[in-house]
Amino acid sequence: MKKILLSLAVFIALFGILVAPAVINAADPEFQLNNLGSFAASTSLATADIRATAARIINSAMALLGVVAVVIILIGGFKWMTALGNDEAVKKAKTLIIQGVIGLVIIVCAYAIAQFVLNALYSATT
Repeated sequence: MKKILLSLAVFIALFGILVAPAVINAADPEFQLNNLGSFAASTSLATADIRATAARIINSAMALLGVVAVVIILIGGFKWMTALGNDEAVKKAKTLIIQGVIGLVIIVCAYAIAQFVLNALYSATT
């Protein structure tokens, strides 16, 4: 069952990454098959500052990692609630929760460091 769910998740992710941009651009009346400039213009990559683009990418990655860490903590809590007094299952659930909290702390620290560096670079170059 886990293999099926994992395969489905990978398929949906790849489908979204590879097919969705083409579908979105195909709906654009100015879409041209071999013109990557129109894709860059429609996503504002051609006109956006590289520092702002890097900041958005880092912020998006940190937000995604934060959501993953919270989901890990929630899974640990669910496993603890459904352990039914089994000491082994409770121990595994506690370990999962602790690992999720450690991951969340690391992600928050990495976000703070990234924000500090990006703000320092931005203020130094303007």
